[in-house]
Amino acid sequence: MLTLNKENIKNREQWEKAGVAVPKFDLDKMISKTKEEPIWVHFGAGNIFRGFIAVLQQQLLEEGLSDKGIIAAETFDFEIIDKIYDPYDNIGILVILYPDGSFSKKIVASIAEGLVGDPSRTEDWERLKEIFAKPSLQMASFTITEKGYNINLLSGDIMPDVKKDMENGPANPTHAMSKVAALAYHRYKNGKLPIAFVSMDNCAENGKRLSTSVNAIAKAWADRGLVEKEFIDYLNDEKYVAFPWTMIDKITPRPAEEIKKVLTDAGIENMDIVRTNKNTYIAPFINAEGPQYLVVEDKFPNGRPPLEKAGVIFTDRNTVDRVEKMKVGTCLNPLHTALAIFGCLLDYKTIAEEMKDDLLRKLVEKIGFVEGMPVVINPGVIDPVAFAKEVIEVRLPNPYIPDTPQRIATDTSQKLRIRFGQTIKAYQERPDLDPASLKYIPLVIAGWLRYLMGVNDAGEEMTLSPDPMLETLKPHFADIKIGHPETAEGKLKPILSNTELFGLNLYEVGLGEKIEGYFKEMIAGKHAVRSTLQKYLG
Repeated sequence: MLTLNKENIKNREQWEKAGVAVPKFDLDKMISKTKEEPIWVHFGAGNIFRGFIAVLQQQLLEEGLSDKGIIAAETFDFEIIDKIYDPYDNIGILVILYPDGSFSKKIVASIAEGLVGDPSRTEDWERLKEIFAKPSLQMASFTITEKGYNINLLSGDIMPDVKKDMENGPANPTHAMSKVAALAYHRYKNGKLPIAFVSMDNCAENGKRLSTSVNAIAKAWADRGLVEKEFIDYLNDEKYVAFPWTMIDKITPRPAEEIKKVLTDAGIENMDIVRTNKNTYIAPFINAEGPQYLVVEDKFPNGRPPLEKAGVIFTDRNTVDRVEKMKVGTCLNPLHTALAIFGCLLDYKTIAEEMKDDLLRKLVEKIGFVEGMPVVINPGVIDPVAFAKEVIEVRLPNPYIPDTPQRIATDTSQKLRIRFGQTIKAYQERPDLDPASLKYIPLVIAGWLRYLMGVNDAGEEMTLSPDPMLETLKPHFADIKIGHPETAEGKLKPILSNTELFGLNLYEVGLGEKIEGYFKEMIAGKHAVRSTLQKYLG
């Protein structure tokens, strides 16, 4: 049997006989050089990092364009490091799944260290501080999900853990953004060393969100005299610190049992899938689709790896913003969220199966091509119509991508503002367009409200995916009964008027009442969700 670790992958012939490509660089030398002169730390050690970002640096290593890897840090789910990184020497197997049923397998070994990014793990935290004091460090990148940047509750108040961090200073931070601020301060104290903090998460203006949260915490410290006021100047001087904007796109679903079996049958042992206590599904392997995009604002005060040689598009902020709005607000993410919501309600188990449903396929076509495309500005580096066609015709229907609506439905409350609110705002700002004319985006929002009832279209209880707003939102539905649309009267206004959720008050743009009407149709009885979709899409 083949064992996934640093020593065993030196048996190149055995791995290649099993159909697995092996790295073409000296792993020991890479680890040694990276530890001595680190250039790149990545926060968020999950599947998108292991299946996409780490592979970019591996390509540079294999082509002799770099001799250093990446250091991975996990600030939220420490079991990822304990159960997936440490036992396998930070090595993973990437399995690319193609629409024709074929796949490729390769070992990803560009991660030099895996660290828990938390002061409670003293040794790892001290190592991170040591790394951030190194002049060689060029960037810290992030895939921590949209909610990782939030420091405010839906009410607008500061989160309790962030408030404590603000009061206690940089010595013992608990929230991810406080940890970043603390490490930035450590870098400042060690010579005002330059660095780029690069969010690679699926959210609008991600660099701005990262900068805003880090600055808010740093300012609170400075106001209390816990750090020097000059630290704020450092964070906002692009000669020293930059927060580039990015757009990333690659579907990396939860590891699938079918892929585990493929690898086990090939003679590779210990490929078990782990579900952590924080509900992360992760394994020694990553299954992913082939298409991938990464567009980055080229702003790096201390230099960067030549990632353009690995397919990364470097450009200006305005272009990144247009690409991101194209993808996150029109051509992919809203379609994914629509499928997630109705997939859960209609009891689908995969996104690909949903795309065989004529109503759901028509829904995403209407959202993308009819309602979203009129407000998309062509970014030039990627064609929006071609991108959307690839998503709808190739990527989403791929039956070999075992992605689930339940996974995509995670944290939906955190996504609505960007995935739908931005399009509604764009309609509001255009004199030739009227947000009240929208039909399909409001239908999805109504579907989300129906989803929050925790009952599927057949009238059976269903488990809601994790979301930080569930406990706040669910009480609004306590007295609403399926089969009795009148019980919804007046109950939805606090949600639909919440500007934190949608970025605007939906009643003020003529959509609140329309969404209420759709929702009432969806609770008319069993199978009313499908009947409502049939009414507006049939």
